[in-house]
Amino acid sequence: MSGPFGEGGFRYEPVPGWGSLPPGWSLKEVAAVAVDSQDRVYAFNRGEHPMVVFDRAGRFLTSWGEGLFTRAHGLHIGPDDMLWCTDDGDHTVRKCTPEGEVLMTIGLPGRPAPFMSGRPFNRCTHTALSPEGDLYVSDGYGNAAVHKYAPDGRHLLSWGRPGTGPGEFNLPHNIVCDEAGLVYVADRESHRIQIFDGKGGVQGEWTNVHRPCALFLGKGRCPCCYVGELGPQLPVNQAFPNLGPRISVLDMQGKPLSRFGTLGDGAGQFWSPHGLAVDSRGDLYVGEVSFTAWPRYHDGQPPPPEGVRCLQKYRRLG
Repeated sequence: MSGPFGEGGFRYEPVPGWGSLPPGWSLKEVAAVAVDSQDRVYAFNRGEHPMVVFDRAGRFLTSWGEGLFTRAHGLHIGPDDMLWCTDDGDHTVRKCTPEGEVLMTIGLPGRPAPFMSGRPFNRCTHTALSPEGDLYVSDGYGNAAVHKYAPDGRHLLSWGRPGTGPGEFNLPHNIVCDEAGLVYVADRESHRIQIFDGKGGVQGEWTNVHRPCALFLGKGRCPCCYVGELGPQLPVNQAFPNLGPRISVLDMQGKPLSRFGTLGDGAGQFWSPHGLAVDSRGDLYVGEVSFTAWPRYHDGQPPPPEGVRCLQKYRRLG
């Protein structure tokens, strides 16, 4: 099936083979993807070249981050085109220039906070910037918290604890902030997106998502939230349809505007959508941790030697 995929005003066609690499290179898996003001696409990956940069057409431009990152996880690009790179392997967030110069490091490399202590960081997952330039960090694998920092890196406050109630988290995996300053957190294993004010006050939640993993918030008069959802992973429901993996586009009340995706490596299919971004023309880029997900869906067998597809582009129609 070649598409189009999706519904209404959010219909897409795949761009086969998008993203060329130098001979012998592999992304292995793409944990996060982001687009800058020039529509350059940054693939934060777990191969030997952690940050690989493409133009809109998928032509390779450059790479950096070799020897710097332990385990790529989250990537956010601010309005000044600075990159906020979240490394859950060494418990840090690094602010970098588009050329890879590190301007700031938040967290102590290789020194995690105690497990579920609520103190930053223990395997942090992603970042978001407020309209004022404050930084929010979701801290999800070894914590259940969100931390807020001033633009100069000073810790301002934290909130959250393990649980399923309002303001509690079961793996806060991704985070975005809208133009009004509201903070949206992908509470992945509670199957919801929680919404907070800038002080951690609960403002609401969206519950019609399945293991929300990736978030991207559009800009402008009528923004919408793009969500990468993971599929079931338990043996008892792994084959259930209509649960993901998929991409959903939600309005700002959480109502689905468009959805597409099933399990697999064909067009309109995914293994594990872990990061996504949208460029100035509305085209969609999806990064997947396919190498990690593959054994789960293949009776524990390792991925094939040639690797698994982990980066896709979908061109928006209309």
